[in-house]
Formats: sequence, C-alpha cells, structure tokens
Amino acid sequence: MTGMRCLFAVFLALSATSAAAGAVEQLRHFIASTRSAEGEFQQIVIGESGRQPQQSTGKFAFSRPGKFRWEYEQPYPQLLVGDGKRLWSWDRDLNQVTVRPLGNALGATPAAILFGEGKIDRDFDLSEGAASGADEAEPKLAWVEARPRQVANAETGGAGFQLIRFGFDGERLHRMVLHDNFGQTTTVAFSHLRLNPRLDPGMFHFEPPSGADILGDPSSQ
Repeated sequence: MTGMRCLFAVFLALSATSAAAGAVEQLRHFIASTRSAEGEFQQIVIGESGRQPQQSTGKFAFSRPGKFRWEYEQPYPQLLVGDGKRLWSWDRDLNQVTVRPLGNALGATPAAILFGEGKIDRDFDLSEGAASGADEAEPKLAWVEARPRQVANAETGGAGFQLIRFGFDGERLHRMVLHDNFGQTTTVAFSHLRLNPRLDPGMFHFEPPSGADILGDPSSQ
C-alpha cells in the first residue's frame, strides 16, 4: 500500500513564473495557470527507521480538476487513474482493482493541489522555506512549505501529511518532499515535463481488466 499512499505524492508539474517572485507566489501562479501537464518522475521513500530507501520511477499526466494518470513502471507496475469522479488503482501483478470516490480519496493532500480546484489557501498554510543546494548535482532551490489546515480523521478524511515542501529551480517546480504522519519522507523529482498540452481524454478513463478482482463500488461518485 506504500505505492497507493505515494500517489498523493504524487504529483507536481512546472510553472512559468517570474524569477523575481517568491516561491509561494510561484506556486500560486502554477496552480492558476497550469490546467494540464505530463512528464516523468523519480520517487524515493524513506521510512522513519531509515532503512533501505524504496525507489520507483514512472510517468504521469493530469487535467484539472480531478483527472489524472499516475503510472509506476519500476520496480513494480501500478496504475492510478482519477476520472473526475472516482479513483482507480490497479495492481497488475495481483490483477486487483480498488475504486473509491475521488473526493474522499484526495482530501487535503498534495494531489488536491495538483489535480483539484486550486483552492490552496483554503486547505494549506503557506510559507517561504530556506533555499538549498548550489552545485551542478543539486541546483539551488527556493522552497515553499505547506502545512494542511485540516487534521486527518476517519469522518472527514483530511491530510495524511504534516508538511509538504515544493522546491523551485528558477521558474520551474523541480521537486516535492512530503513528510507524512507515519514518520515517512517521500521525495519526488520531476523531469521531461510539458505544460498545458492537449491530452487524450481516454488517458483518464479506466476499464477494469477481464477477470480482475474489484474492491469497492465502480458506480460510486
């Protein structure tokens, strides 16, 4: 289920903003101006114990609000699709599909920032973070820190994260770091990103494979 939780790490594309603007304003501009994007990601998950990190790679696409495709390719294939009403998760090895209402699945998460209606100031407290990096291997990044306003609970959902950090490299959002309520840290680096492309609507439609074990109600909205 680590991959499922990391969906909501899932995901941020890039923004064309003024280099003079602060990182918070860059993030706000990204949300306001980016309606769709596609690209690739590299994800590293480190548990509270600090044991061997879990690494994965894949590709993603989104069309706001509520439509996205997040596909893990390595080391284990897994597909997550938001069709605007439902969130589908397909474990290919098990041929098992999980489906649930999209609103309950997103809540106040990083995915809501990327795929939602763009009401970031309603759900998060934003602040400027300290810059980091300054060499070829790690460019200097300007950071935004976002703290969810709603605490996670069984009734309202809420956020499963204590802190989300967005790192900008000049005019581009380069990295996202998530600190969840389980002491786990997820870092997502983005590459080969395209902003506001025309995307095939079929990318955001999911049909359960023949013979798949389906958990949840496919008719839920």
